[in-house]
Amino acid sequence: MIAPSNRLLFWVALILIPTALFAAIGPQTFAVGVLLSVLLVVAVLADLGVSRQLLAGLEVDAPDVLRLSKRVTGSINLRVRSGRSFASLRFGIALPDGIRSECETFHMQLPDPCTWYRLSWDVIPSECGKYHLGACCMEVPSTLGFWLVRRRIETESELRVYPDLRRERRASASLFLNRGDYGGHQFRQVSKGREFEQLREYIPGDTYQDIHWKTTAKRQHPVTKVYQVERTQEVYVVLDSSRLSARRVQMPNSGESVTLLERYITSAMMLAVAAEAQGDLFGLVEFGSRPNLFLKASRGKAHFDTCRNALYTLLPEEASPDFNEVVSFIRTRLRKRALIVFLTSLDDAAEAERFKENISILSRHHLTVVNMLRPASIAPLFSGEKAASVGELYNRLGGHVAWRKLHELELQLRARGVQFNLCENENLSAELITRYMQIKQRQLI
Repeated sequence: MIAPSNRLLFWVALILIPTALFAAIGPQTFAVGVLLSVLLVVAVLADLGVSRQLLAGLEVDAPDVLRLSKRVTGSINLRVRSGRSFASLRFGIALPDGIRSECETFHMQLPDPCTWYRLSWDVIPSECGKYHLGACCMEVPSTLGFWLVRRRIETESELRVYPDLRRERRASASLFLNRGDYGGHQFRQVSKGREFEQLREYIPGDTYQDIHWKTTAKRQHPVTKVYQVERTQEVYVVLDSSRLSARRVQMPNSGESVTLLERYITSAMMLAVAAEAQGDLFGLVEFGSRPNLFLKASRGKAHFDTCRNALYTLLPEEASPDFNEVVSFIRTRLRKRALIVFLTSLDDAAEAERFKENISILSRHHLTVVNMLRPASIAPLFSGEKAASVGELYNRLGGHVAWRKLHELELQLRARGVQFNLCENENLSAELITRYMQIKQRQLI
């Protein structure tokens, strides 16, 4: 692509305008002006013919996948090579919506031909998701400077913007300080464990429940079963991506507004980090109107990347959640007892009733924990400041009624062996990790 430069416009204005004025003065001065105009046209056309292929040998090498974090400054690293040297090359990238940069263009030099030069472009993503990098645009002046030679090179790079876990890590950093010297745990393990280890001779003080009666009958003296604490257990997070997860909440210590689903995803990733630190296996289930995702519990960096890649493009659905189908889906795929952590919203009375009717199928075989983010309007009547108006008083009454219903739901779920936690927005990840640590300490799985 060729575009006129400011130099061309300057010389056209400098020669053609006086030539038009000389036509009114006399034929001799007009002839001089015409001669200068012809020389300018020849120079401009010659410059166009010589400089048309200036950028023909330019190459841009971009990575196939670029990984960035939301609201965190990242770099797009490119390599540029040309068959000739350039004193000044203007470079630009067509960034997709959702990714912005403080500078629109970048000026670089290519002094040595056939040499790769690195270019680092700082960008700030504003939304999570998968993006296409777009085209790289280059511009150089022509040989005489009358034209701007431009070229557009399409790239196949993929930008993956993940949720930012640094803020959640800082808020939950103290919860990971659970190991002492030489690999010992600082907190006391409550319970004797559930995994059978060995048999030993009876010691006074052993309970009758631990006596192995068949071996006792064979050996003619009491034999006790010894259990060990099970270290590797399965933890599954069940994410609700239905219509209720599309509601927006404020990020802690920030004016940014995000969906409930994004808060759930961030907390699920933090729980995966905690499970990895404790030596447990982490799995994922995502559902809306039906189960959409199932990742078998595993561990390691590759598995964490798989979970992150499966969630960063997730968007809320417009349909209501189908708890009956997701409970049956989980029950048929999980044979071993596991910790199942639901991240959902049960402030809708109809959805809460459906969940209560179906959750008993899971709670009889697995340890089930339901976590819900408490809406700002749901709170006990006299827990906040004094109401400033009559309208606010009625809003407080409505919030108290909703809170009372959730409290009754908690009691009903507890009777079915299900834990229900109403979490605060500011401490969602910290509360999930704390509950998980308490369950590990008490050996409830």
